[in-house]
Amino acid sequence: MTSLIDLLASAQRTDTGFTTEIPANWLQGRTAYGGLSSALALAAAKQVEPDLPPLRSAQVAFVGPLSGPVTVTATKLRRGRNAAFIQADIMSEAGLGLRTNFVFMSRLESAIEHDTTAPTGFAPPPADAELYTGPKEFFTGNFNFFDLKAEAGPTQWLRWGRLIDRAGLDPEVELMVMGDALPPASLKLFAKMTPVSSLTWQVNILQPAPATTDGWWLLEAETDSARGGYSSQTMRMWSADGTLVAEGMQGVAVFG
Repeated sequence: MTSLIDLLASAQRTDTGFTTEIPANWLQGRTAYGGLSSALALAAAKQVEPDLPPLRSAQVAFVGPLSGPVTVTATKLRRGRNAAFIQADIMSEAGLGLRTNFVFMSRLESAIEHDTTAPTGFAPPPADAELYTGPKEFFTGNFNFFDLKAEAGPTQWLRWGRLIDRAGLDPEVELMVMGDALPPASLKLFAKMTPVSSLTWQVNILQPAPATTDGWWLLEAETDSARGGYSSQTMRMWSADGTLVAEGMQGVAVFG
């Protein structure tokens, strides 16, 4: 198996990013797992300038399938005193597969301190918990998972997850590769497996330099609208101590 760390270490640098190859163990069907593609795009974006402030937002468009050899490029759109906007694309032989816009922003002095988020109250799985890891030939083989089935709603996934090989990985890159690890919540509406495909992903980072314990992140995805082959879902991510670190939305195509 090829880890994300190995994938980044073996990438060939270019003037605008790097080239690499998506290994089979990071695929979901005929395309790369969306969290991996987003993480690769972020890694390229962070090479544009050496002193970027913390990542605060990402807008991801899953344009087409990505597999095999890929080229990752990043371009600075604008950098002001406080914020930097960087676009990153991933191309394969099939053409453009991913387009992202990342926003990096420094902390600003503000009279406003408003936070209504509350700790989850769910502890990470104990050391002796029975964890799920997917097959080695599928992207889920890179993760450990622990489901909170009893606590999840009828159209909600609630699952602890961690990247197995994460030592030395950039914390923001780890956040991106973890953040899309749940199946689309619309799958809970079907009695059998149904083809789905992520279209867009908007994620806002609430805690600069996110950190957790033992690699565990609590992931949530929930849909309250799915019709006409399109589902919109909200997504959230907490650290092991219950702190909300990211929230977002995703648009999903449902083929059935």
